[in-house]
Amino acid sequence: MLDFVKEGDGRRQRLVRLAFIWAAWTVVGLFFASQIYFYFSRTERPLTVTRSLAWQLIAVYLYAAATPLVLWLARRFPLERFNWRRNLVVHALAGLAVSAAWGLGHIALDAWFAQNFARLTATNVLRLVFFFLDKELLVYWLLVLASHASNYYQRYREGELRASQAQLQALKMQLHPHFLFNALHSVSALVHKDPDAADKMIARLGDFLRLTLDTAATQEVPLRQELNFLNCYLEIERIRFNDRLTTRLHVDPQTLGCRVPNLILQPIVENAIRHGVAVRSAPGHVEVRAERRGQVLRLQVRDNGPGLPAEPPARKKPDGGVGLSNTRARLAQLYGTAYRFEMENAPEGGMLVTLEIPFQTLEEKPDAASPARVVGREPLFSK
Repeated sequence: MLDFVKEGDGRRQRLVRLAFIWAAWTVVGLFFASQIYFYFSRTERPLTVTRSLAWQLIAVYLYAAATPLVLWLARRFPLERFNWRRNLVVHALAGLAVSAAWGLGHIALDAWFAQNFARLTATNVLRLVFFFLDKELLVYWLLVLASHASNYYQRYREGELRASQAQLQALKMQLHPHFLFNALHSVSALVHKDPDAADKMIARLGDFLRLTLDTAATQEVPLRQELNFLNCYLEIERIRFNDRLTTRLHVDPQTLGCRVPNLILQPIVENAIRHGVAVRSAPGHVEVRAERRGQVLRLQVRDNGPGLPAEPPARKKPDGGVGLSNTRARLAQLYGTAYRFEMENAPEGGMLVTLEIPFQTLEEKPDAASPARVVGREPLFSK
């Protein structure tokens, strides 16, 4: 089934390319027809618009019919650093053959529409083919150059995409050891003080790692799945802080299928816990909100900690360490400038992190249509 779909897509792309080739040559033919119409209108034998169109459109369609062949030759024998001498000879011979065929076709057309068949002697035809050869060769080499330019641009874009994906993957892999180090540090703090809690934390950490392995090569996941990751992480932190940490999630149901960067919420919530709960003896509270604002998905994380310290306006947006700096870098790679990521003091106290990205749904595979398994005790949604 997949091969059939790929074959259908390839056929559709070929048809689109052929349609573009013929449409482009049609535009050229219309221009040539206007030129020849106004030229003959000043002579004793003016041409009608219909005859001018037929003459020049047939002439350029000779080019259009051979264009796929020329483009195939350009792709099959590219002029690159290691093979340009051999392939240049191939194009020189092919260019002469194709140009001569074009020349013969145009000579026949000119004789037909000008009603001057007396010119079609062997000697005169050879002379005219040689006379037209420079123009026909120019068209051939313009097509070859256009093919090379298109191929080089495609390679450049593919290289940019591969580099961008590699950078995203590197940032994502940097997040995993960062979180793992912090989680293991929490386990080591409990292993002697509360062995049962340490065992539970290790079990939840295993659940989290299993979930992340399932999407190790995925840059974006549905928000539903991201919330499951987050809930598993919060279960670990609730074991660590016991009754000192409470969490609450307010999620608009229509946002559950929205596409979000994989593991985008975990470092933000981790930063809120580290600065809003871990540094104080008082109970801490972390609240996560997800809502749709037109064509934008807004995610907010708020804690009841001390908030941001007073700083000069130039440093209003702190970096936030490895987790948040990587978060900002991943957003820039995925969305360019079409995102918002701000950290500020909430009006009611604590720190508020706001993340806005384009609202785009993700088509899930048939076997992933059902919601992902929720790990942990706390429900995902609360009112």
